Amino acid sequence: MNRILPLFRRNLADTWRGLTAWTAGILAALFLYLPLYPSIGGNGQMQDIVASLPPELVQTLGYANITSGPGYTQATFFGLIGFVLVTIAAVGWGTGAIANDEENGQLELTLAHGVTRGQLFAERAAAVLVKLLWLTLVAVVVVLVLNESAELGIQAENLMAAAAALFGLVSLSAVAAIAVGGMTGRRAWALGAGAGVAVYGYAVNALGNQSEDLAWLHDWSPYSWAYADDPISTGWAGTIWLLFAVATALLVVGWVVFQRRDVAV
Repeated sequence: MNRILPLFRRNLADTWRGLTAWTAGILAALFLYLPLYPSIGGNGQMQDIVASLPPELVQTLGYANITSGPGYTQATFFGLIGFVLVTIAAVGWGTGAIANDEENGQLELTLAHGVTRGQLFAERAAAVLVKLLWLTLVAVVVVLVLNESAELGIQAENLMAAAAALFGLVSLSAVAAIAVGGMTGRRAWALGAGAGVAVYGYAVNALGNQSEDLAWLHDWSPYSWAYADDPISTGWAGTIWLLFAVATALLVVGWVVFQRRDVAV
């Protein structure tokens, strides 16, 4: 039994405290923001606030639909606070999957214990993705619990689409960190790749929101692939699948290169 997915199980065991802390952060954000909707979003107060803001800022922050329950949830959690929190966790875990251990010399020791490089890459990547899936599921459960009391009016199917978009988006950052860490063995490169994907996606999406002339930028933004079609309101239509396609391609490339290059000692 101990031989089944040993690196996967070890990774989860070593990082459960961090996972618990990130879970608490997600819970705190949701219980802080969502119950406020009836008092500030459903009575016209939020509409007045949004109207007072510069249109460019409203478009950048995704506040155009914030006066509706689904729009409020998207703007405050899935598109902003939740996105930031889970992305930070994703980049940290992705960087630690391979690059951290290689730089501090532990990776060579692990590989000396009868595991293959491909196994190490695959199991540690799986552990990171499972932890991100857990955080996403926690968010889904809490939104469902608060949906009626907070008067959000979110349909369950649309919530699943929004959750899939969030999971795909943060997984892409994690996978970029894992793949680049596997290809280079350098923590700085892995960290930069994971964070760079998130920052690039958000910035390009924000630029694309500024005018019709720049709308074509949405086609090149992972953030837009996740949220441009407003899955929390409209459901599964859109380009969410692109996130998983690119993440899969990165994993394959990282897995192949990691098995063929020299590991730093």
